[in-house]
Amino acid sequence: MKNISKLILGVCLSSSVLMTGCIEETLPTQVATEDQLGSSSKATEALLWAMPAYFNTFRVLPQRQDYDWGYGSIMHIRDVMTEDMPIVYSGSGYDWYTGWEMNKAQGDSYMYAQFHWWYYYKFVQTANNMIGAVNTETANTLQLGYLGAGHAFRALAYLDMAQMYEFMPVEGFSSVNSSGNDVLNLTVPIVKEGMTEAEARNNPRVTRQVMAEFILGDLNKAEEYIVNLKITTKTLPHLDVVYGLKARYYMWLGDYANAKTYARKAIDATSVTPMTENQCLSTTKGFNDLSCWMWGSQLKAEDDQVKSGIATWTSWMSNEASYGYTGGEPFLMINRTMYERMSDTDFRKKIWKAPAGTALEGKTPFINQETGEKLPDYASVKFRPNEGNTSVSNVGNAVAFPIMRVEEMYFIEAEAAAHLNAVEGKQLLETFMKNYRDPKYVCSNSDVVEEVVFQKRVELWGEGLTFYDVKRLNMSVTRGYPGTNFYDTARLNTKGRPAWMNMNIVRQESDNNEALVGFGNPDPTDFYKPWISE
Repeated sequence: MKNISKLILGVCLSSSVLMTGCIEETLPTQVATEDQLGSSSKATEALLWAMPAYFNTFRVLPQRQDYDWGYGSIMHIRDVMTEDMPIVYSGSGYDWYTGWEMNKAQGDSYMYAQFHWWYYYKFVQTANNMIGAVNTETANTLQLGYLGAGHAFRALAYLDMAQMYEFMPVEGFSSVNSSGNDVLNLTVPIVKEGMTEAEARNNPRVTRQVMAEFILGDLNKAEEYIVNLKITTKTLPHLDVVYGLKARYYMWLGDYANAKTYARKAIDATSVTPMTENQCLSTTKGFNDLSCWMWGSQLKAEDDQVKSGIATWTSWMSNEASYGYTGGEPFLMINRTMYERMSDTDFRKKIWKAPAGTALEGKTPFINQETGEKLPDYASVKFRPNEGNTSVSNVGNAVAFPIMRVEEMYFIEAEAAAHLNAVEGKQLLETFMKNYRDPKYVCSNSDVVEEVVFQKRVELWGEGLTFYDVKRLNMSVTRGYPGTNFYDTARLNTKGRPAWMNMNIVRQESDNNEALVGFGNPDPTDFYKPWISE
């Protein structure tokens, strides 16, 4: 049998996924051999561009779900699982993310689990196709650059999955599943180029250590080869991004010395600087401009999700757009306690609508004042429609969104330093904040790590990264408190990391991969009860 680039399999069996119809095809339905994929330079180049295009893939599931719109949706899923993003909700049914917000239907038999599992392994397949098509012994420098990008994309996918699926300890919630197996620190199966179908059908979850070694191998190869990538578009990763991925990687592992080193390397290697106040608050280009970031995704008018009008980034992330879901409900907000903790001299506070009677009332720049006045308190205006166009969906939806910003690297550097030396961490944080965000900032928090992470949460709100910090640092989620702006059934409070952050592998996978039978994560659904005010 020829080696094939293949996803883990999923087929329609008697235990079909709930909340959906029967899935009749294997996943994927067609698989190209590596010889075919690498047969021409044009084919190899097509494999390169397939990777950034996959960020914006549309409909990986066989039935329509309006959260099925690519990497941006995965980012949003992670955000609504934290305490940073309350949603205005009235039970209308328009919020497709309620399961993740309320910790409902998170087990292995639900489509929620199916979506992120299918999305990521198709992502892996896309990178494997690129990697498998390049023979390092015969490749020219152009192809080696493509190969470096392939390893960087695959490292991103596996680093995401490792952090999302690894079972980490949760207070009062056992790591022993219903089959009696302890899944503590198990991540996901590794599918790489050249695997046979037989290997894919008997492919176990690997430990944190094994996964870490695999990801580091990808990152080292990316670092070696990506210097040959001469295409400058920021939809592709470059050396600064590889350094940034290494900084994320070492933070996951708690290797703070290396995390600090690579965060600084990323800062020094990149051509971008932290976004200015004008850039952040621009009503036409605020957080929709690829040129401001190290790495991002660019949507175009001809993309299927843009043409859909509603299942795309702007539809879900821009409260000011009149089309899509946030054009009426659900609106996205910042947690009230998080907002109130921010200093009024920090310009980032203007990204959210200030309540009446507060110091910043009327200071948030809206695209349309009438629309802005109708938004609820604490509503976000961070992500603007393209050109500030709130009414024409195929224009406003054609935005970019960030995958990696240099600001993240400053916060990784400061946090890593704080773990090693609180004084240095405090100094790095104050330097960044005073130079770029709040000239009057002083770190008065005795817990410097917590302060760095808080400022990072503010900075990267809506960018899908806070989930990882909460989980790795065993931070509690607090949504239920007097005056909360979370809706009733989402007012969940935890002691330490939430059980729902140990995400479930869809049951279809164990139906077709015998090594996973009995080794799924315990179902966290309804483990926490909503807080009720007295």
